[in-house]
Amino acid sequence: MKDTFVTIARYTYSSEAQIIKGRLEAEDIQVFLRDNITIDTDPLVSHAIGGVKLKVLAKDENKARDILESITKFSVDDDGNLIRCPNCKKEKIELYSTINNLKSFFHFLIGFISGTLPFSTRYEYKCIDCSTHFPVN
Repeated sequence: MKDTFVTIARYTYSSEAQIIKGRLEAEDIQVFLRDNITIDTDPLVSHAIGGVKLKVLAKDENKARDILESITKFSVDDDGNLIRCPNCKKEKIELYSTINNLKSFFHFLIGFISGTLPFSTRYEYKCIDCSTHFPVN
């Protein structure tokens, strides 16, 4: 069991994964990247195959997750202060785009059919701890 690799993170692009890989290897953690060459060849398939998988040995999983937790940058406001959740007041907030209304779905569909980027994307914040969604101000 200790010689098997476990996935601890996924990244859209291999450059993100390479940076984290270097950080973990500096701590003597053996790291394996999966699907990085496929995504480097065609970045548009990243979401389809689940991104670049960052894998570490099972015995190093907890140490690697602690390192990832210590370097994860959450959303900040214009002054560089961490954004707080309006519900639980914690600071583990991520920005993400979503298609949750007819207008954004329609624009996504046109972009998908025509092979262009979506015309309209809606962004929201989401609290990691309590899953509260709230708008970008």
